[in-house]
Order: sequence, then C-alpha cells, then structure tokens
Amino acid sequence: MHAGCGGPDIDELIEPFRTDLARLASDAETADRIGVTGRDGWVFFGPELRHLSLGRFWGPEATAVSRSRRVEDADPLPAIQDFKRQLDDLGVELLLVPVPPKAVIFPEKVSDTVTIGIRVPRLDPAHRQFYEQLRTDGVDVLDLTDLFIAERFHPDGPLYCRTDTHWSGTGCTVAAAAIADVIRGRDWYDELDTQPYAAAWYNTAITGDLTREGGVPGPQEELRLRGVVTGTGRDRSRVPPDPNSPIVLLGDSHNLVFHAGDDMHATGAGLPDQLAFELGLPLDLVAVRGSGATPARINLLRRAQADPEYWSRKRLVIWCFAARELTESDGWRLVPVVP
Repeated sequence: MHAGCGGPDIDELIEPFRTDLARLASDAETADRIGVTGRDGWVFFGPELRHLSLGRFWGPEATAVSRSRRVEDADPLPAIQDFKRQLDDLGVELLLVPVPPKAVIFPEKVSDTVTIGIRVPRLDPAHRQFYEQLRTDGVDVLDLTDLFIAERFHPDGPLYCRTDTHWSGTGCTVAAAAIADVIRGRDWYDELDTQPYAAAWYNTAITGDLTREGGVPGPQEELRLRGVVTGTGRDRSRVPPDPNSPIVLLGDSHNLVFHAGDDMHATGAGLPDQLAFELGLPLDLVAVRGSGATPARINLLRRAQADPEYWSRKRLVIWCFAARELTESDGWRLVPVVP
C-alpha cells in the first residue's frame, strides 16, 4: 500500500502494517532471534515489532498484551500516574519522554505493506491515545514522533542506528534539543548556574546489537557522533553526571548509549552529554541497561535511601525509555520515591 499524497487513508494502512509486524515478530521469536532484517541494511528489534502490532495496551486490554510477569503490573498507566503524584508531593516536576519505535519512523524499511510517498504516515495510534490520556491526567509528555518523522533522514545521518536497538548519535542530539526547549521554558531554569560546553562532530563505526546473532558480530555501521567536553587543551574532559544536579535523567539504555562506553559504543556523546551541552549543566543520571520501567525507578529509590536530602535538590525528572517498554517490560510496579 502507498502512503502519502494520493494514497489510502491512514486507517487503511494501520491494520495491514500491524498484521505484518505481528508475523515478523512471531517468526523471529519462533526462530529464537531478536533481529528482523528489513530493507537496505536496516534491522529491527523483534519485541518492538510485537509491541507495535498490539494496539491498545492499557486499561482492560493490558493483561492480554503485556509481557509482565504479574497480572497486577501489566498496565503502565497506574505506575506512571503514581510516580507523577509522588513527585508532585515533593515539588518535583516530571517530563515523560518515550523513545519512538524505529519501525514507526522508518515503516517502509520493515514492512512491505508500506511504501512511502511525499508524506510519511504515522502508524502508532495507540501511542497517541495513551499520551493524550497521560496529559489528561496531568503528566507532561514530550512525544518526539512527529519531529523524528520530519527529521528521519537528518544531514548528519538517520535518527536511528540501522543495526542497533538504539537511536543514533544524531537522534540523541535532535532529542536533546527538543527536551532542552521544554526545560528552558521553565521559570526555575533561569535561576540555575549554567556554563557553556564545547562540542564537535566526528565519525565512528559500531557493531550493532541486532547483528550479533549466535555471538558472531555482523558488519560495522558508520555513524556521526557529537562529542561534548568541558575545559580546553590538556584540561579538556568529558562532562560527568552530577548527583547534585537539579535535573534527573531516568530510564533505560537510551540514556547510556554513546555515553557509557563498552557495549554502549562510545563515551561523551549520548543523551546525558547532549542535554548538558544544550542546558549548560550536567544531569544526575539514573539509567539501567535493562528496563526503564520498574528497575530504573528502583535505582532512583536507592539514591534517595542513600541520601536523605536527595529530593531537596531536585526540580525535574526526565523519564526517558523505549516506548516498547509499555508492553515488553517485566511489568510496571508501584515504586516509592521516598524511603
């Protein structure tokens, strides 16, 4: 089916797209593979395709579609609402930033049901409905999807890695600029002690985590990264996270990729670094390589347990995680933020 000017309505595209993704995800799971090979060297994460195939995933539908180990933790909505209420009680703001699925930004690279014309269709109506529900409940949601679709083939490269589950270095910079625009609009931002950091683009090569089936690395992928540093000359160094920062960056490995090194590919060029560059101050990083749903919030609780004054220094929590976690995580427990 053709999407764009002169093509069918979006509603006519969504069901074939979801059906195709369900088939691809099921085939990958049956073959015990995490990667689904698409067109032009693009590889997609099987669980993410499953997530997109499900439709509505909160409320009564949650238990039927969630991967949660416990029925009572299947629905993400109560956990997010509860987290928001707890932060409100502390006088701390919440900004929810779900990372759009790669297949929503590049649908024609994964499914034969979609051929892109002039306009790229948005094929994730469940996300839009869920985010609107959260906004109705008072949760500030930054939905990056429309921006990412508009910028998907950025001059500095696509916004996602072709062979990895994460966004690209370019995707990090686009996301950071959008997040920073929201934060700079807060009254309290002008009161913060900020400083300029330096940044420069460079080229690198990575072995994506979706090409390592059977433990055998696939071909490398070339990327552009923007490294962020503080200081000059021999005193130049990466910008480390600051546990005393008024802004907490919470979530999954989208907050670690290009920042933590090793299997995260690089240092000094991930979302924490780009936000430091955009905002002029380091962030307090609470991120995990696993799920950004429950485990990340448990780590946040541990920070507060170790430091009784922890929340007195905070103004904002940015909760950034892959949108697929809304169904593919182990569950959405209610977790306290204060011991």
